[in-house]
Amino acid sequence: MGEVELTLNGVYVKGSEGMTILELAEENGIEIPTLCYLSDLTPTGSCRICVVEVKGSRTLVASCHTPISRGMDVQTHSPKVIKARKAILELVFADHSGDCLMCDKANICDLRKIAADLGMTLTRAKGKKHYYVPDEINPYIVRDMTKCIMCRRCVRACRELKEEGVLGIVGRGFDSNVTVDTDQALEDVCKSCDVCVEVCPVGALTKKEEQFAGKKKGKPLLITG
Repeated sequence: MGEVELTLNGVYVKGSEGMTILELAEENGIEIPTLCYLSDLTPTGSCRICVVEVKGSRTLVASCHTPISRGMDVQTHSPKVIKARKAILELVFADHSGDCLMCDKANICDLRKIAADLGMTLTRAKGKKHYYVPDEINPYIVRDMTKCIMCRRCVRACRELKEEGVLGIVGRGFDSNVTVDTDQALEDVCKSCDVCVEVCPVGALTKKEEQFAGKKKGKPLLITG
């Protein structure tokens, strides 16, 4: 595999052919925020939080699935990129419960951490919101789809890591949501391997035995307007 020479945030760097921009950034100690991405899953770029600016490109590109190329000039935290990430988060918050004080993952939530890093509040965006009654029937997992941000990590992890396909997506646009198989009860088809809980970046999926444990981990994140 050959080397690829390019510029990253004004610095000349080298990467391996086939690497993505995100992988190159991580290799060089640059943190790019992600929500839908996990290294063990096929990248989709669906959340767009990881967008970066590539010189010559008409639009910002998702760094998680965009391969590096020779002579590429990438900016990971330019004003244009930061503005776009904030706009994307605004859209996520518009359909998110935002009730962090009552959330089991309050201090370990990826969404809240990204918002804090960007200096954003969780309550600025207004819009129509989903509300689902929490599913607590399963003896192992609590599903609160009101907190779901449709990152699809759980769906992909179930299919790619466990090859089960218990979870899926139904509906389109605002009406899309994560469902269990053919809309069956989770306890009827799930083997409770917990892989979906482990990859959830927010409080939509929680192990019953660990409810409220997240509030005891780490320091509270300071979120400013």
